[in-house]
Amino acid sequence: MVRVQVPATTANMGPGFDCLGMALKLYNTVEMVRTGAGLSIEVHGEGAFDIARDESNVVYRAALRLFKQVNCDPGGLRIRLINNIPVARGLGSSASAIVGGLIAANILAGSRLSHRELLSLAAAVEGHPDNVAPAMLGGIIISTLVEGEVRYLKIDPPPGLKVAVAIPDFPLSTRSAREVLPQQVSMADAVFNLGRVALLVAAMQQGRLEFLSTAMEDRLHQPYRSTLVPGMKKVLAAARLA
Repeated sequence: MVRVQVPATTANMGPGFDCLGMALKLYNTVEMVRTGAGLSIEVHGEGAFDIARDESNVVYRAALRLFKQVNCDPGGLRIRLINNIPVARGLGSSASAIVGGLIAANILAGSRLSHRELLSLAAAVEGHPDNVAPAMLGGIIISTLVEGEVRYLKIDPPPGLKVAVAIPDFPLSTRSAREVLPQQVSMADAVFNLGRVALLVAAMQQGRLEFLSTAMEDRLHQPYRSTLVPGMKKVLAAARLA
């Protein structure tokens, strides 16, 4: 049996839309074993009553993608999920499932893919790297896709940095959060975000936490997504004053 523990993540950090994410100390566990035939899935904890237990399960689909990539017939699979990450609450539950499924399957297949190949595959499955990269690598990750390959740099969280998470009491899917975004933005908003994201990376690297209230400002996604989350603007304002 293979047992993989994957952290929650927070991505789109401030102005770092689709490129900046951080791992958190909250974990899901994936247990996977090859059997003769069939599929058995157990789900415990978060999402126990909602997460699919058939071939549409995200962990299983990720595992199957890995097995197909390396031309390995897994036979049957028994999967046990122990979830502590809330589902559809902005903490990377889907990224955790994808990474857990890929890593567990890769081990069962004889570790045929490297970490770099696994990361690029995870980003292809998820559609973007900003959650799967910190889920797989830990820490704070700056990432981008170059011809299908994830290029990244890791920043260790500066001393004194603490994370407070506000979890809404209703689900919000990634698809809904993306659909509300505009297809084009103004030059002024693009320049605003470029300056903030550069400041944010430098502040993290140098431990200059006093810059975070300014560096976390954003005009590309938060103003639009705040319409989907009642009270979000007040929470962000309070966070910047903390």
